[in-house]
Amino acid sequence: MSEINVLILSAGRRVELVQCFQKAAEKLDIKSNIVAGDCSDTAPALYFADRTYKLPRILEPNYIDVIIDACNQENISLVVPTIDTDLLLLAENKSFIEEKTNAKVLISDYKVVEICRDKINTQRYLEEIGFGIPKMYTEEEVRTGTLKFPLFIKPKSGSSSINTFKVNNNSDLKTYMDIVKDPIIQDYMEGEEFTVDVFLDFESKIISIVPRLRIATRSGEISKGKIIRDKEIIDNVTKLMKVLKPIGHITVQLMKTKKGIEYIEVNPRFGGGAPMSIMSGADSCENLFRLLMGEKLEYNENYKDNLTFLRFDSSICIDENMELVRW
Repeated sequence: MSEINVLILSAGRRVELVQCFQKAAEKLDIKSNIVAGDCSDTAPALYFADRTYKLPRILEPNYIDVIIDACNQENISLVVPTIDTDLLLLAENKSFIEEKTNAKVLISDYKVVEICRDKINTQRYLEEIGFGIPKMYTEEEVRTGTLKFPLFIKPKSGSSSINTFKVNNNSDLKTYMDIVKDPIIQDYMEGEEFTVDVFLDFESKIISIVPRLRIATRSGEISKGKIIRDKEIIDNVTKLMKVLKPIGHITVQLMKTKKGIEYIEVNPRFGGGAPMSIMSGADSCENLFRLLMGEKLEYNENYKDNLTFLRFDSSICIDENMELVRW
């Protein structure tokens, strides 16, 4: 493959991810354009990408057709989703996109995405296959008041920790029930929270598993994290991945509690903090380039342990012509 171009959908603020793909291509001495696609002209990642492509909003009826046009015009080899609202639509249209282009879509099977995108589906699935997850209360249990506080409430299809709350009493519960649409009510978990970056090849073979302790978060996304090669977490997540069988970069959230490992959610896409694991040595971007070149990868733990990452905001300036101003 002489050129491997990557289209990052809903690129938004994913500057680090764009740069990780660029660095991986440079390291491997690959000719590559990282194309950032977004519906907004002011998405910061556009100004760091090699090329850009204007996309419609996800709910527009021509969204998939425009992705196909982008793939053909930009000679795209890989389409990378970054936000939850893309996932079911892309999974549903994966074969169609791949038939009409030379690109692979980095999305798991529709059934996998369906399990992960609906948190009630996730809850039931994990319970059925015997993995730890906090108790979820039924509508009847909520109505009859057979609850034990503290609880945790969240929307069944939410993301970025929007409308998620700790519930200390019945008064809190009544307030938050009015706020959260289609809520899930669970036992409140206490312990150390981890995000786990998992990379699997296109046949769902596990290549790397990197646990990250969530030291601090902002708006649901990790702002400070520490790489910890926790054997218990790695073994447990390995068992889950072998049953679930997703592909690509997967972001798993869990907690180590007094009861053991309990799962929060599984996101079948690059999480916002994924560059932490990539920079530690578990380079999912390099892995993807190697897979696209036909290489076979083996499981490894060739990443640095006990690294702490501190994320921060930065800004760029664009002029009246929507061009980057360099200071």
